[in-house]
Amino acid sequence: MNGNAARGAGKRLAEPHRTPAPAAGPERATILLVDDEAEILTALTDLLEDGFDVVSTTRPEEALRMLAGGLSPAVILSDQRMPGLTGDAFLERARAYSDAEALLLTGYAELDAVVGAVNRGRIAGYASKPWEPAALLAMVTAARDRHGLRRALETERALLRGLLDNLPDELSFKDAEGRFLRLNAAKAATLGAPLQACLGRREAEFLDAAAAARLARAERAALVEGAVSELEERHGPEGMPHWMQVSRVSLGGGVLVTIARDVTEARQMESRLRQADKMQALGTMAGGVAHDFNNLLTAILGSLQLAERRVGEEEAGLRRLLRNATMAAERGSALTRRLLAFSRQNELALRAVSVNRLILGMGDLLARTLGGTVVVRRELAAHPGTAMVDPGQLELALLNLCINARDAMPGGGTITLSTANAALGPEEVPELAAGSYVRVSVADTGTGMPPEVLARVFEPFFTTKEVGKGTGLGLSMVYGLVRQSGGGMTIDSAPGEGTRVTLYLPAGEAEVAREGGEAQDAPMAQDPVRVLVVDDDATVREVTAGFLSELGHETVEAEDGQSALHVLENDPSVRLMVADFAMPRMTGAELSERARAMRPDLPILLVTGYAELAALAANIPVLHKPYRQAELAEQVAALLG
Repeated sequence: MNGNAARGAGKRLAEPHRTPAPAAGPERATILLVDDEAEILTALTDLLEDGFDVVSTTRPEEALRMLAGGLSPAVILSDQRMPGLTGDAFLERARAYSDAEALLLTGYAELDAVVGAVNRGRIAGYASKPWEPAALLAMVTAARDRHGLRRALETERALLRGLLDNLPDELSFKDAEGRFLRLNAAKAATLGAPLQACLGRREAEFLDAAAAARLARAERAALVEGAVSELEERHGPEGMPHWMQVSRVSLGGGVLVTIARDVTEARQMESRLRQADKMQALGTMAGGVAHDFNNLLTAILGSLQLAERRVGEEEAGLRRLLRNATMAAERGSALTRRLLAFSRQNELALRAVSVNRLILGMGDLLARTLGGTVVVRRELAAHPGTAMVDPGQLELALLNLCINARDAMPGGGTITLSTANAALGPEEVPELAAGSYVRVSVADTGTGMPPEVLARVFEPFFTTKEVGKGTGLGLSMVYGLVRQSGGGMTIDSAPGEGTRVTLYLPAGEAEVAREGGEAQDAPMAQDPVRVLVVDDDATVREVTAGFLSELGHETVEAEDGQSALHVLENDPSVRLMVADFAMPRMTGAELSERARAMRPDLPILLVTGYAELAALAANIPVLHKPYRQAELAEQVAALLG
């Protein structure tokens, strides 16, 4: 190259120069060329531009500015002797901005300068001028490959480091002798030692003899089989069991990786789901049993009521026996109502309820459920207001709270049920607006709860009871009932001081009439009619027909839906139909639809032992078994009125 060409080339390359990248294809590595002679840069670019994106400059200071500005080359090829800044000094300063492989190029045989450049700039290669093209290209290509491998290795190390530092599972790597090569903080915490103190030591050193023997067997099996997974039970400091899914995989060369994952919550959830399935099945069974009981009780109570009316006044002893039998059957009726409340899944039926009367009515139930080691006391306000609540669900909630209280007193104790009126101000009770409430409390003299347990008691499925002794649904269900009723709930407890659960229920406006009680005389029908009685249970059908006959009505009976339709088709004098809901082949609801199609003006009354009929028989009144004659008379009068 002549002098004019050299000067022209030097002028052209005074600013950074980039060769254009190909229009398509994989991303290529970038190489930064630094040489104060423009002719050298041109020759190097011609040699390297087919395999690299080339960026070149004649000024080392400009190269440093480019690196500081974000240029990320895989290789830096620099001349050694340049005015102002030598190659070794430039490469040393470039390390502050770039991890590129550094190559030195010089035309001078200065061994000291080369040694200094290697030491200070971490030079990966050295070539002399004039260079042999194939050798220089091979050196630059090898440097690019080393840079790519180093970056890939750093990425893998960063991923492993991030995994070790942040993985909640216990992770460890061991050599063939069982010594820790790597482990994360979760594993070190389980061993109770700092992470660095565990490296190079065997895990067996941190375990008792039995646990160390089990570990040795498990690790030998993994080294032989390649991969082993097992479930381990551990006990934490608080004594609660923890289940760990431990997987051991042999990586070859005697290296063993172990991952232990806490699956306690998953196992508890699985157990809770099984328990929930059992509870659902139990609820279904309870509904069916209650229905059958209600049929029996309808026949028993109805027959007793009819028999009592036919006993003369002089037979006082027999009348007393009949009334005792009636009272026993009424208690059976109360039991079926509780079973139906347990099995029911419909919306709450809020109404004004006397909480005092409800608690007093639970006496027998609590006595049988809680056992003889628990004393139940009642501190009921003289004249508490009524509460707007579903009585069946409130009874179930109080029973649940009493069972929890009993379980908190394994050696026996006292449960106190109390009621009072409460006029609350704003924010006096969390989540409750100011207003009038009825306060119902269940207090025990049990073990109490520490703050960390108290903070979680409303969580669904949370329980401190042993497996099989609790679902963890009790308090969350009580809380749900109270909130759906528009009320609130508080819990006060401390270790050794017992627990008090207080329900705040919205006050009602008027007290409801007592359920059950003495039988009332039903008024005779003012306008007797012919009534079709439909029931597949002959005893229930006989009682219902007997009630109606005593009221003055004329009855005709049918044992199923098809027979009832036949009567309606051939007997236009029938003015009313009383039908059971649960019958084989044709339900009472289906019979009602077909009867309405035949006789649109026919009044219909459905009777049932189930609790969820309202949504199944629209616009048809429902009478629940067991019913008294007065209740039947009231419904019939309303339909005929």
